[in-house]
Amino acid sequence: MRPFDYLRPDDVATAVRAVADDPDARFLAGGTNLVDHLKLGVARPGLLVDVRGLPLHDVEVADVGGGTVLRVGANVRNSDLAAHPVVRREFPAVARALVSAASAQIRHQATTGGNLLQRTRCVYFQDVSTPCNKREPGSGCSAVEGFARYNAVLGASPECVTVHPSDLAVALAAVDASVVTDGPAGERRLPVAELHRLPGDAPEKDTVLEHGELITAVELPASPVAQRSTYYKARDRASYAFALASVAAGLELDGDVVRDVRIVWGGVAHKPWRALRAEEALRGERFSEEAVLAAADAELEQAETSPGTAFKVPMVRGATALVLGRLAGGGR
Repeated sequence: MRPFDYLRPDDVATAVRAVADDPDARFLAGGTNLVDHLKLGVARPGLLVDVRGLPLHDVEVADVGGGTVLRVGANVRNSDLAAHPVVRREFPAVARALVSAASAQIRHQATTGGNLLQRTRCVYFQDVSTPCNKREPGSGCSAVEGFARYNAVLGASPECVTVHPSDLAVALAAVDASVVTDGPAGERRLPVAELHRLPGDAPEKDTVLEHGELITAVELPASPVAQRSTYYKARDRASYAFALASVAAGLELDGDVVRDVRIVWGGVAHKPWRALRAEEALRGERFSEEAVLAAADAELEQAETSPGTAFKVPMVRGATALVLGRLAGGGR
């Protein structure tokens, strides 16, 4: 057991200041990821700042910049958010992604903000006896020549080939959600699609957040695309398994012509992968399975696979056609 200090502040400012002032400090929310890393020796913080008591538990309709959004506090439990009637009605992709994640027990504990900041489940990252650039920069990447089933096929680098594990992040990116943060520089908003980063030559950095910057809320703007959305997850078993590949999508049709579309892939990159090429190829075109497959192919031209990951390309291609076909038929 490695000793550490513990602080449970009553307000956001105190929490932010405590972490910002200590390079060895970490925020603790639901703990479903961080506590595992404490046990494995992956995380060794000198101070844990418990944010569960902060007043960030509300789900409410708010006016932001002249538009209406559903504002979700960072401490809202995954199970509560999945069951919320507005989420189920206006953002079905988000509700479906939440119930696809982990187990019921973990969803009762995990939080909205914490879910977005969970770290990779790469077996080498979690094994402190193996080299891992994400855990120990400069040590090497064991996954490049190792077990590859969960490796990335898009946006990877020689430094890191792991994928981001959050189902919720994929769905939130597909409904144009934003995160609200509070940090040493004050409050800011940024799209969920821009929260996470590709590994490049700094795979130890999962997100663009600064040290001490705390997610306080997630804002979901209502839209026709969000209302007609869904989430599909391909995995090894029906429960408590991370995505081999997943698709969150939203679709707006004008007759049989695609007026607007969102396609985000999970399980294939270091971050939720917004398929911008595929979206652009579909907008303004007559909807058909052939058009969807051609659009997916255009996006997947940049994929790089190994014998262990080659299956992901046809998997995500077929899942995209399945999901958008269901949405075009009026399903969710």
